Amino acid sequence: MKIVVIGGVAAGMSAAARARRLDELAEIVVLERSNHVSFANCGLPYHIGGVIKERDDLLLQTPQSLRMSMNLDVRVGHEVRGIDRQRHTIHVVELGSGREYDESYDKLVLAPGAMPIRPALPGIDHPRVLVLRNIEDMDAIKALVDGGARSAVVIGGGYIGVEMAESLRERGLAVDLVEMADQIIPPLDREMARDLEGHMADHGVKLRLGLAAASFRDVDGRIAVELTDATTLSANFAVLAAGVRPDAALARSAGLELGSRGGIKVDAHMRTSDPDIYAAGDAVEVVDTVMGIPSLIPLAGPANRQGRIAGENICGRDTVYGSTQGTSIVKVFDMTGGGTGASEKALRKAGRSYLKVYLHPSGHAGYYPGSAQMHIKVLFEPGTGKLLGAQVVGFDGVDKRIDVFATAIRAGMTIHDLEGLELAYAPPYASAKDPVNMAGFIGSNLLKGDLALWYAEDFPAQTSKGLILDVRGPQEYEQWHIPGAVNIPLGKLRLQMDRIPRDKPVFVYCKVGFRSYLAYRLLKQRGLADVKTLAGGSLTFCSVLGKDASHKGRDK
Repeated sequence: MKIVVIGGVAAGMSAAARARRLDELAEIVVLERSNHVSFANCGLPYHIGGVIKERDDLLLQTPQSLRMSMNLDVRVGHEVRGIDRQRHTIHVVELGSGREYDESYDKLVLAPGAMPIRPALPGIDHPRVLVLRNIEDMDAIKALVDGGARSAVVIGGGYIGVEMAESLRERGLAVDLVEMADQIIPPLDREMARDLEGHMADHGVKLRLGLAAASFRDVDGRIAVELTDATTLSANFAVLAAGVRPDAALARSAGLELGSRGGIKVDAHMRTSDPDIYAAGDAVEVVDTVMGIPSLIPLAGPANRQGRIAGENICGRDTVYGSTQGTSIVKVFDMTGGGTGASEKALRKAGRSYLKVYLHPSGHAGYYPGSAQMHIKVLFEPGTGKLLGAQVVGFDGVDKRIDVFATAIRAGMTIHDLEGLELAYAPPYASAKDPVNMAGFIGSNLLKGDLALWYAEDFPAQTSKGLILDVRGPQEYEQWHIPGAVNIPLGKLRLQMDRIPRDKPVFVYCKVGFRSYLAYRLLKQRGLADVKTLAGGSLTFCSVLGKDASHKGRDK
């Protein structure tokens, strides 16, 4: 059997390597149009920023090493221009020499990845407008930085854009980050991105949200970027990181079926509409785990698994790829943010019913040095409590919580199940009641009726109908409080019950929600019928409504 793989990075090399492990006698050819295969593309920004010192550390394999270890015929600088499905051949151009030839196949794997979006804007082809997709792109950007560039404009505030902005700031450049949405990291909900935005601003990144690039032009060797509000930014270079689209041109020209989102349509075995052609990676459409709809989710982990599954099925295994839930994470200077499953805005857009809780636990035991509060949001179904999504932003322990939530969602667990999870605990790493357990406690209390919540978005339309009760201390109240709130500290609440009206709603809040929960239970058991406590406390309130949440740094 002869297997030809088009694309030699995550999905393509996973398919080739898995096929070799299952079939020693197969002839396996890998064709990659760039000059490198099996490179760590997620590490590209960090070499530019100087965290990854050695360029060769990103080059995980070479054609020579793959030939020696796995007997793979890997050809870099070879671009596939066409597929003849009837003849079972592909047309290849060797880019360095211009030589053209046809290559036969028994089974073909398409793993071309995704292409950076380059909108048709005036001046978009200026040589100082760059993208970051491969080693060659990285080399070009790093050469400018190493050559003395002092400023840059990053277009796009997604994961790559944020990582590029951070890396360029670490090299001392002045950086403007332009994002069309009103937030960075659009997969996160707005309030969960706000702390990351403040942290980026604290590190000198100028955020220009709700704006897009309108044109580019040369000004004495620099690039001038005009924005949609008529502002013009001048920099040594610009980096386009405005998203990607599936590279499905080859599949389209071959008459393969595409999905509703423009990606290559595959079945659960990663097989296209042609039974002898498979596809994997960022070019294919997947099923969203939570939403159950076709989606484009370009992530390295799913791409590697899809490639492996394609290789297994080519070699006779019956292996299926289920779905992609979009688990992702990003480093933003000292902070970390990410999520898994559905966001609130996705659920709302789809018309799905959901409940949500917020909490601000410490990354590890508060008495152990270096801890800091994180911001957690968990979404789940009313009634059943089935988990739908989770997002976490903070300084330490963010990644482990995202992974636990991701595993729980994949397993079909409920908010109740989180209460009983037995997770690793020692003071440097966690608390005896882990943040994941705490999310379970709060969510379960909500479902069982032991807790009623009000949300920041209820202010002021709903809260104007009742009393807003601040149960923090007087100094906290004086420093900042929700407009119109009455302050009765929790310790004095039992003595001042006469100040609490019984004929209208009471909206209780504190900083993170714990004191207000205690106040809620106190008031309910003293006969008040209409009481709610603010989800996530004033910290979440400020994140939602844009006020200063005053928790920008790590506790010392």
